[in-house]
Amino acid sequence: MAGMKFGSSGDQSLTWAMNSYLPGLVSERYPTSRIAAFSTGNVYGLCPVRKRGCDENSPLHPVGEYAMSCVGRERIFEHFSRSSGTRVAILRLNYATEMRYGALVDIAQKAFSGQPIPLRMGYLNAIWQGDANNMCLQALAQASSPPFVVNIAGLEVLSVRRVAGEFAARLERPLRLEGTESPDALLSDAGKCCEFFGRPSVDETQLIDWIANWIGRGGETWSKPTHFEDRTGSF
Repeated sequence: MAGMKFGSSGDQSLTWAMNSYLPGLVSERYPTSRIAAFSTGNVYGLCPVRKRGCDENSPLHPVGEYAMSCVGRERIFEHFSRSSGTRVAILRLNYATEMRYGALVDIAQKAFSGQPIPLRMGYLNAIWQGDANNMCLQALAQASSPPFVVNIAGLEVLSVRRVAGEFAARLERPLRLEGTESPDALLSDAGKCCEFFGRPSVDETQLIDWIANWIGRGGETWSKPTHFEDRTGSF
């Protein structure tokens, strides 16, 4: 799980060291281990919304140095998997969330505080952190050489406009939106992970209910915005 995302646009060299150099050190130290390595859906780049998400066979089009360094992470693990026989599972996560952190928390906080919610990244995936953890542990059994690659994501393509409206209603706040939806977004097809690990146990309605309740009663958050709305790859 070690890696760097936030602040990566201001410290590119550390980003590459954490995301691409460190995996080589781990691979050299643990060549006979099973390794489940988190990657990100950012490696795909933006996908037409009508496609409903990139699958594991989609070409990689990373935008920005963070996404590029994450492709580097994958390639380093792949190199050692192929050359040393290390069993690896690469998990392209998009997006994990719980009550203290995540893209849905970002939307809920903006709705609660009356800030406008940007629509330029108008669609997203979200998966409960507990389900993502569960799938990560199951992925160790699928680790292989060459690596087993799988998207870890929610099943549904969520409309930011709709999600924002649901938070505004639950939190009893006026809905403020900004901009319009683009025809593409950062989306992942979760079909393979459901095939191997089962459907997520928590759906988006339950997540929205939990997060709205948490934010509405002043629950603590990590104060680390995901910048899910960014379309340039700068984090």
